[in-house]
Amino acid sequence: MTSRFRDQPAHRRSGAKYYNHGFAITGLHQCCSPVDRFFPDVILAHSTPVATALQRESHEIPIVFVNVSDPIGSGLIANLARPGGNITGVLFYEESIIGKWLAMLKEIAPQLTRAALVANPKTTAYDYFVRLAKAIAPSLAIELVPNPVETAADIERTIVDFARVPNGGLVLPPDNTTIVHRELIIALAARHRLPTIYSGSFLVEAGGLMSYGVDPVENFRLAASYVDRILRGDKPADLPVQAPTKYETAVNVKTAKGLGLTVPPGLLVAADRVIE
Repeated sequence: MTSRFRDQPAHRRSGAKYYNHGFAITGLHQCCSPVDRFFPDVILAHSTPVATALQRESHEIPIVFVNVSDPIGSGLIANLARPGGNITGVLFYEESIIGKWLAMLKEIAPQLTRAALVANPKTTAYDYFVRLAKAIAPSLAIELVPNPVETAADIERTIVDFARVPNGGLVLPPDNTTIVHRELIIALAARHRLPTIYSGSFLVEAGGLMSYGVDPVENFRLAASYVDRILRGDKPADLPVQAPTKYETAVNVKTAKGLGLTVPPGLLVAADRVIE
């Protein structure tokens, strides 16, 4: 990941093992249970489900998480400044992110008065996002409508029902379930003319309206620096959880036109990626 890893002794570099569970959560235990048998010096865990599964397997092996939204609420750490235990890492988002998502929806669709927060509580920190959204939504004159989902059928039923009342929009926080069903969600949002904010620019490239989220490469660089420090002797308990340092905005102008929306000039200027 970084030059610091390339500078590691060969015996360290050649000892790396990679496990990929895709977007499924059903096989996480089988994926994570062998790790302590390899006696790794450190584990890099991507996402909340992976980090929590690894925590159940070992309380001694150092773990660096990346892209975890609510590490305290998920039970991974005691606090952000001094994590304690064997785990530290990089936040997916700071708490202010939900306000940014709602404000962007209001900016591109000023008539919007309702926002559905759609995600699977089993594959993302859903309660965390709902709590933050409920706190900020009234200040934007938006009614928050929590819509937990688990399956494609849930997603379709939820969006169709929500669209029956006008002036609504969708908020899609980072979630493996909705990522798997992204084509369905993008198609339903277009069919029912629902402005939607996503957490990753790849969803805007796929036809979503707009996104605001972290630069994933930069988040992994931050995590890599902690892996490096642990390999050099630092303890996870003493390494504060890091906040993201780089965000990016993406807007799909073609999708906006299909929804009958005009992208405000300020939003276009702020966008790092504009898809025509």
